[in-house]
Amino acid sequence: MFPSTSRDTGREPWADDPSAGPSGPARGYPPAPRTGPAEEGDRPERKGPRRLRKGGPGRRPDDESDEEPEEEVPPVPVRRPLALTVAGFAALLGVGLVLGAQTSGPGHRLPFAAIIFGVQLLFVLAWTMAMRPPALLVVALVSAATAAIADVAAVRSDIAGLGPLGYAAAAGLLLAVLGQLVRRVDRVRVTDSLGGTLLIVMGVVAFATLIVLSRIPKGTQAITVCLTAAGVALLVARLTDAVAPWPRLAPQVPRGAAGVVVGAMLGTLTSAVLGSYLVGFTPTSAALVGVVSAATAVLADLAVGYAEAGRLMAGEPPTMWVARHMQGPLGGFALAAPAAYAMCVLFL
Repeated sequence: MFPSTSRDTGREPWADDPSAGPSGPARGYPPAPRTGPAEEGDRPERKGPRRLRKGGPGRRPDDESDEEPEEEVPPVPVRRPLALTVAGFAALLGVGLVLGAQTSGPGHRLPFAAIIFGVQLLFVLAWTMAMRPPALLVVALVSAATAAIADVAAVRSDIAGLGPLGYAAAAGLLLAVLGQLVRRVDRVRVTDSLGGTLLIVMGVVAFATLIVLSRIPKGTQAITVCLTAAGVALLVARLTDAVAPWPRLAPQVPRGAAGVVVGAMLGTLTSAVLGSYLVGFTPTSAALVGVVSAATAVLADLAVGYAEAGRLMAGEPPTMWVARHMQGPLGGFALAAPAAYAMCVLFL
Protein backbone atom coordinates (compact mmCIF):
# COMPACT_ATOMS: atom_id res chain seq x y z
CA MET A 1 0.00 0.00 0.00
CA PHE A 2 1.30 3.45 -0.91
CA PRO A 3 0.58 6.46 1.36
CA SER A 4 -2.15 8.77 0.14
CA THR A 5 -0.10 11.88 0.90
CA SER A 6 3.48 12.67 0.11
CA ARG A 7 6.07 13.00 2.82
CA ASP A 8 6.91 16.49 1.53
CA THR A 9 3.45 17.83 2.27
CA GLY A 10 3.66 21.18 4.03
CA ARG A 11 7.19 21.96 2.78
CA GLU A 12 7.68 25.09 0.79
CA PRO A 13 9.53 24.59 -2.46
CA TRP A 14 12.74 26.50 -2.90
CA ALA A 15 12.83 29.28 -5.38
CA ASP A 16 15.63 27.70 -7.31
CA ASP A 17 13.93 24.32 -7.60
CA PRO A 18 12.86 23.28 -11.05
CA SER A 19 9.29 23.71 -11.97
CA ALA A 20 6.91 21.27 -10.48
CA GLY A 21 5.98 18.44 -12.67
CA PRO A 22 6.40 14.75 -12.91
CA SER A 23 10.08 14.06 -13.34
CA GLY A 24 9.53 10.35 -13.48
CA PRO A 25 6.76 7.83 -13.51
CA ALA A 26 3.79 8.34 -11.25
CA ARG A 27 4.02 6.72 -7.86
CA GLY A 28 2.41 3.38 -7.63
CA TYR A 29 2.78 2.49 -11.30
CA PRO A 30 5.64 0.65 -12.97
CA PRO A 31 7.74 2.60 -15.47
CA ALA A 32 6.56 2.50 -19.03
CA PRO A 33 8.79 0.67 -21.49
CA ARG A 34 11.02 2.74 -23.72
CA THR A 35 10.12 2.73 -27.37
CA GLY A 36 12.60 5.28 -28.70
CA PRO A 37 16.33 4.96 -29.32
CA ALA A 38 18.62 4.60 -26.34
CA GLU A 39 19.85 7.85 -24.91
CA GLU A 40 23.51 8.74 -25.01
CA GLY A 41 25.37 7.27 -22.08
CA ASP A 42 23.04 4.31 -21.56
CA ARG A 43 24.87 1.02 -21.25
CA PRO A 44 23.78 -1.78 -23.59
CA GLU A 45 22.01 -4.68 -22.06
CA ARG A 46 24.11 -7.71 -21.30
CA LYS A 47 23.06 -10.88 -23.02
CA GLY A 48 23.75 -14.20 -21.45
CA PRO A 49 25.83 -15.14 -18.45
CA ARG A 50 29.48 -14.31 -18.07
CA ARG A 51 31.86 -16.99 -19.24
CA LEU A 52 35.08 -17.84 -17.45
CA ARG A 53 38.33 -18.00 -19.31
CA LYS A 54 41.79 -19.11 -18.32
CA GLY A 55 44.16 -16.47 -17.11
CA GLY A 56 41.67 -13.61 -16.95
CA PRO A 57 38.23 -12.45 -15.81
CA GLY A 58 35.03 -13.72 -17.27
CA ARG A 59 33.58 -12.18 -20.41
CA ARG A 60 30.28 -12.25 -22.25
CA PRO A 61 29.73 -13.24 -25.86
CA ASP A 62 29.23 -9.59 -26.81
CA ASP A 63 32.80 -8.77 -25.72
CA GLU A 64 34.33 -11.18 -28.24
CA SER A 65 33.49 -8.96 -31.19
CA ASP A 66 35.54 -6.09 -29.72
CA GLU A 67 38.81 -8.08 -29.72
CA GLU A 68 40.94 -8.07 -32.85
CA PRO A 69 42.31 -11.44 -33.98
CA GLU A 70 46.07 -11.89 -33.71
CA GLU A 71 47.98 -11.66 -36.96
CA GLU A 72 49.71 -14.89 -37.93
CA VAL A 73 53.25 -14.59 -39.24
CA PRO A 74 53.46 -16.30 -42.66
CA PRO A 75 56.22 -18.93 -42.84
CA VAL A 76 59.36 -18.13 -44.76
CA PRO A 77 59.24 -19.93 -48.12
CA VAL A 78 61.85 -22.57 -48.84
CA ARG A 79 63.74 -21.73 -52.03
CA ARG A 80 64.69 -24.97 -53.75
CA PRO A 81 67.54 -23.61 -55.93
CA LEU A 82 69.14 -22.03 -52.87
CA ALA A 83 68.94 -25.26 -50.87
CA LEU A 84 70.52 -27.18 -53.75
CA THR A 85 73.32 -24.61 -54.04
CA VAL A 86 74.14 -24.79 -50.33
CA ALA A 87 74.09 -28.60 -50.54
CA GLY A 88 76.58 -28.50 -53.41
CA PHE A 89 78.86 -26.14 -51.48
CA ALA A 90 78.80 -28.45 -48.44
CA ALA A 91 79.68 -31.44 -50.62
CA LEU A 92 82.59 -29.61 -52.29
CA LEU A 93 83.90 -28.41 -48.94
CA GLY A 94 83.80 -31.92 -47.48
CA VAL A 95 85.52 -33.46 -50.53
CA GLY A 96 88.26 -30.82 -50.43
CA LEU A 97 88.99 -31.41 -46.75
CA VAL A 98 89.00 -35.19 -47.06
CA LEU A 99 91.26 -35.21 -50.13
CA GLY A 100 93.54 -32.67 -48.50
CA ALA A 101 93.93 -34.94 -45.50
CA GLN A 102 95.10 -37.73 -47.81
CA THR A 103 98.00 -35.56 -48.96
CA SER A 104 99.24 -35.12 -45.42
CA GLY A 105 102.16 -37.24 -44.26
CA PRO A 106 105.32 -37.07 -42.16
CA GLY A 107 107.29 -34.11 -43.46
CA HIS A 108 104.52 -33.11 -45.88
CA ARG A 109 102.05 -31.13 -43.78
CA LEU A 110 102.19 -27.88 -45.72
CA PRO A 111 99.75 -28.83 -48.54
CA PHE A 112 97.08 -29.80 -46.04
CA ALA A 113 97.83 -26.69 -43.97
CA ALA A 114 97.39 -24.53 -47.08
CA ILE A 115 93.97 -26.09 -47.74
CA ILE A 116 92.96 -25.55 -44.11
CA PHE A 117 94.09 -21.92 -44.25
CA GLY A 118 91.94 -21.31 -47.33
CA VAL A 119 88.90 -22.74 -45.57
CA GLN A 120 89.69 -20.58 -42.54
CA LEU A 121 89.71 -17.45 -44.70
CA LEU A 122 86.30 -18.41 -46.07
CA PHE A 123 85.09 -18.88 -42.50
CA VAL A 124 86.36 -15.45 -41.46
CA LEU A 125 84.74 -13.78 -44.47
CA ALA A 126 81.36 -15.46 -44.02
CA TRP A 127 81.06 -15.10 -40.26
CA THR A 128 82.31 -11.54 -39.95
CA MET A 129 79.98 -10.37 -42.73
CA ALA A 130 77.06 -12.25 -41.16
CA MET A 131 77.56 -11.24 -37.52
CA ARG A 132 79.01 -7.75 -38.16
CA PRO A 133 80.92 -7.28 -34.89
CA PRO A 134 82.23 -3.84 -33.91
CA ALA A 135 85.48 -2.90 -35.69
CA LEU A 136 84.71 -5.51 -38.36
CA LEU A 137 87.95 -5.03 -40.27
CA VAL A 138 90.03 -5.36 -37.11
CA VAL A 139 88.24 -8.56 -36.09
CA ALA A 140 88.66 -10.02 -39.57
CA LEU A 141 92.39 -9.25 -39.73
CA VAL A 142 93.03 -10.52 -36.21
CA SER A 143 91.09 -13.72 -36.94
CA ALA A 144 93.05 -14.32 -40.15
CA ALA A 145 96.33 -13.78 -38.29
CA THR A 146 95.16 -16.14 -35.55
CA ALA A 147 94.37 -18.79 -38.17
CA ALA A 148 97.88 -18.50 -39.65
CA ILE A 149 99.54 -18.70 -36.23
CA ALA A 150 97.43 -21.72 -35.25
CA ASP A 151 98.30 -23.54 -38.49
CA VAL A 152 102.02 -22.89 -38.07
CA ALA A 153 101.88 -24.04 -34.45
CA ALA A 154 100.02 -27.20 -35.46
CA VAL A 155 102.63 -28.04 -38.11
CA ARG A 156 105.83 -27.02 -36.30
CA SER A 157 105.12 -28.03 -32.71
CA ASP A 158 107.26 -30.88 -31.37
CA ILE A 159 104.32 -32.69 -29.77
CA ALA A 160 100.97 -32.95 -31.51
CA GLY A 161 98.56 -31.39 -29.06
CA LEU A 162 96.02 -28.63 -28.58
CA GLY A 163 98.12 -26.52 -26.20
CA PRO A 164 99.63 -24.18 -28.84
CA LEU A 165 96.20 -23.77 -30.45
CA GLY A 166 94.73 -22.70 -27.12
CA TYR A 167 97.38 -20.02 -26.70
CA ALA A 168 96.74 -18.76 -30.22
CA ALA A 169 92.98 -18.60 -29.59
CA ALA A 170 93.42 -16.68 -26.32
CA ALA A 171 95.80 -14.18 -27.93
CA GLY A 172 93.52 -13.69 -30.92
CA LEU A 173 90.45 -13.09 -28.76
CA LEU A 174 92.34 -10.59 -26.59
CA LEU A 175 93.59 -8.64 -29.60
CA ALA A 176 90.15 -8.61 -31.21
CA VAL A 177 88.52 -7.24 -28.05
CA LEU A 178 91.23 -4.60 -27.61
CA GLY A 179 90.74 -3.53 -31.22
CA GLN A 180 87.05 -3.00 -30.51
CA LEU A 181 87.81 -0.94 -27.39
CA VAL A 182 89.91 1.60 -29.25
CA ARG A 183 87.00 3.50 -30.79
CA ARG A 184 84.32 4.95 -28.54
CA VAL A 185 81.56 4.06 -31.01
CA ASP A 186 82.55 0.39 -30.99
CA ARG A 187 83.24 0.33 -27.25
CA VAL A 188 79.52 0.46 -26.41
CA ARG A 189 78.80 -2.76 -28.33
CA VAL A 190 81.77 -4.80 -27.13
CA THR A 191 79.81 -6.61 -24.42
CA ASP A 192 76.99 -7.55 -26.80
CA SER A 193 79.36 -8.72 -29.52
CA LEU A 194 81.76 -10.64 -27.30
CA GLY A 195 80.03 -13.93 -28.08
CA GLY A 196 80.22 -13.34 -31.83
CA THR A 197 83.89 -12.42 -31.67
CA LEU A 198 84.58 -15.54 -29.63
CA LEU A 199 82.82 -17.72 -32.20
CA ILE A 200 84.83 -16.28 -35.08
CA VAL A 201 88.19 -16.71 -33.34
CA MET A 202 87.42 -20.18 -32.00
CA GLY A 203 86.05 -21.26 -35.38
CA VAL A 204 89.29 -20.60 -37.24
CA VAL A 205 91.29 -22.35 -34.51
CA ALA A 206 88.93 -25.34 -34.65
CA PHE A 207 89.93 -26.04 -38.25
CA ALA A 208 93.59 -26.20 -37.16
CA THR A 209 92.76 -29.25 -35.01
CA LEU A 210 92.56 -31.24 -38.25
CA ILE A 211 96.28 -30.61 -38.82
CA VAL A 212 97.04 -31.82 -35.31
CA LEU A 213 94.80 -34.84 -35.86
CA SER A 214 96.69 -35.78 -39.02
CA ARG A 215 99.90 -36.10 -36.97
CA ILE A 216 98.68 -38.78 -34.57
CA PRO A 217 98.15 -42.50 -35.32
CA LYS A 218 94.86 -43.25 -37.06
CA GLY A 219 94.37 -39.50 -37.43
CA THR A 220 94.08 -39.41 -41.21
CA GLN A 221 91.60 -42.30 -41.17
CA ALA A 222 89.61 -40.53 -38.46
CA ILE A 223 89.51 -37.34 -40.56
CA THR A 224 88.24 -39.34 -43.51
CA VAL A 225 85.48 -41.02 -41.50
CA CYS A 226 84.37 -37.95 -39.56
CA LEU A 227 84.44 -35.37 -42.33
CA THR A 228 82.77 -37.76 -44.76
CA ALA A 229 79.98 -38.33 -42.26
CA ALA A 230 79.64 -34.57 -41.69
CA GLY A 231 79.64 -33.81 -45.42
CA VAL A 232 77.04 -36.47 -46.21
CA ALA A 233 74.87 -35.26 -43.32
CA LEU A 234 74.95 -31.65 -44.51
CA LEU A 235 74.38 -32.65 -48.13
CA VAL A 236 71.39 -34.89 -47.36
CA ALA A 237 69.87 -32.39 -44.94
CA ARG A 238 69.90 -29.61 -47.53
CA LEU A 239 68.65 -31.88 -50.31
CA THR A 240 65.77 -33.04 -48.11
CA ASP A 241 64.87 -29.42 -47.36
CA ALA A 242 64.71 -28.77 -51.10
CA VAL A 243 62.29 -31.67 -51.62
CA ALA A 244 60.28 -32.05 -48.39
CA PRO A 245 60.96 -29.35 -45.76
CA TRP A 246 58.58 -30.73 -43.15
CA PRO A 247 57.70 -30.61 -40.36
CA ARG A 248 58.83 -27.00 -40.16
CA LEU A 249 60.87 -26.35 -37.04
CA ALA A 250 59.96 -22.65 -37.00
CA PRO A 251 58.03 -20.42 -39.41
CA GLN A 252 60.96 -18.01 -39.71
CA VAL A 253 63.54 -20.75 -40.45
CA PRO A 254 63.28 -22.45 -43.86
CA ARG A 255 64.40 -25.83 -42.52
CA GLY A 256 62.57 -29.06 -41.78
CA ALA A 257 63.09 -31.68 -39.09
CA ALA A 258 63.12 -34.49 -41.65
CA GLY A 259 66.32 -33.18 -43.24
CA VAL A 260 68.15 -32.95 -39.92
CA VAL A 261 67.19 -36.47 -38.86
CA VAL A 262 67.71 -38.16 -42.24
CA GLY A 263 71.02 -36.35 -42.76
CA ALA A 264 72.43 -37.48 -39.41
CA MET A 265 71.28 -41.07 -40.03
CA LEU A 266 72.76 -41.33 -43.52
CA GLY A 267 75.99 -39.70 -42.37
CA THR A 268 76.32 -42.32 -39.64
CA LEU A 269 75.59 -45.10 -42.13
CA THR A 270 78.25 -43.80 -44.50
CA SER A 271 80.84 -43.73 -41.73
CA ALA A 272 79.98 -47.32 -40.76
CA VAL A 273 80.49 -48.43 -44.38
CA LEU A 274 83.86 -46.67 -44.53
CA GLY A 275 84.89 -48.27 -41.26
CA SER A 276 84.67 -51.72 -42.80
CA TYR A 277 87.35 -50.77 -45.38
CA LEU A 278 89.77 -48.56 -43.43
CA VAL A 279 92.62 -50.01 -41.40
CA GLY A 280 92.20 -49.62 -37.65
CA PHE A 281 88.42 -49.18 -37.79
CA THR A 282 85.44 -51.47 -37.47
CA PRO A 283 81.90 -50.64 -38.57
CA THR A 284 80.93 -50.13 -34.93
CA SER A 285 83.79 -47.78 -34.03
CA ALA A 286 83.41 -45.85 -37.28
CA ALA A 287 79.68 -45.46 -36.70
CA LEU A 288 80.32 -44.22 -33.15
CA VAL A 289 82.77 -41.60 -34.40
CA GLY A 290 80.62 -40.71 -37.39
CA VAL A 291 77.38 -40.17 -35.51
CA VAL A 292 79.01 -37.51 -33.31
CA SER A 293 80.47 -35.66 -36.29
CA ALA A 294 77.28 -35.89 -38.36
CA ALA A 295 75.04 -34.75 -35.51
CA THR A 296 77.25 -31.80 -34.55
CA ALA A 297 77.51 -30.69 -38.19
CA VAL A 298 73.77 -30.64 -38.91
CA LEU A 299 72.94 -29.05 -35.56
CA ALA A 300 75.51 -26.30 -36.10
CA ASP A 301 74.09 -25.68 -39.56
CA LEU A 302 70.59 -25.49 -38.09
CA ALA A 303 71.72 -23.13 -35.32
CA VAL A 304 73.12 -20.75 -37.94
CA GLY A 305 69.67 -20.61 -39.56
CA TYR A 306 68.05 -19.74 -36.23
CA ALA A 307 70.65 -17.03 -35.58
CA GLU A 308 70.05 -15.46 -38.98
CA ALA A 309 66.28 -15.49 -38.42
CA GLY A 310 66.77 -13.84 -35.04
CA ARG A 311 68.85 -11.05 -36.55
CA LEU A 312 66.22 -10.38 -39.21
CA MET A 313 63.41 -10.32 -36.63
CA ALA A 314 65.42 -7.87 -34.53
CA GLY A 315 65.44 -5.46 -37.46
CA GLU A 316 69.08 -5.79 -38.45
CA PRO A 317 69.80 -5.36 -42.16
CA PRO A 318 70.43 -8.56 -44.12
CA THR A 319 74.03 -9.46 -44.73
CA MET A 320 75.83 -10.34 -47.95
CA TRP A 321 73.95 -13.09 -49.79
CA VAL A 322 76.98 -15.34 -50.40
CA ALA A 323 78.34 -14.99 -46.88
CA ARG A 324 74.96 -15.63 -45.30
CA HIS A 325 74.51 -18.99 -47.00
CA MET A 326 78.14 -20.12 -46.69
CA GLN A 327 77.95 -19.65 -42.95
CA GLY A 328 76.00 -22.84 -42.19
CA PRO A 329 78.24 -25.48 -43.87
CA LEU A 330 81.40 -23.72 -42.67
CA GLY A 331 80.10 -23.67 -39.12
CA GLY A 332 79.14 -27.34 -39.36
CA PHE A 333 82.63 -28.44 -40.42
CA ALA A 334 84.24 -26.10 -37.87
CA LEU A 335 82.35 -27.84 -35.07
CA ALA A 336 82.88 -31.33 -36.53
CA ALA A 337 86.69 -30.90 -36.58
CA PRO A 338 87.26 -30.75 -32.77
CA ALA A 339 84.56 -33.40 -32.32
CA ALA A 340 86.57 -35.71 -34.60
CA TYR A 341 89.74 -34.98 -32.61
CA ALA A 342 88.01 -35.70 -29.30
CA MET A 343 86.48 -38.96 -30.53
CA CYS A 344 89.80 -40.12 -31.98
CA VAL A 345 91.73 -39.39 -28.79
CA LEU A 346 89.12 -40.80 -26.40
CA PHE A 347 87.79 -43.86 -28.20
CA LEU A 348 90.39 -44.96 -30.78
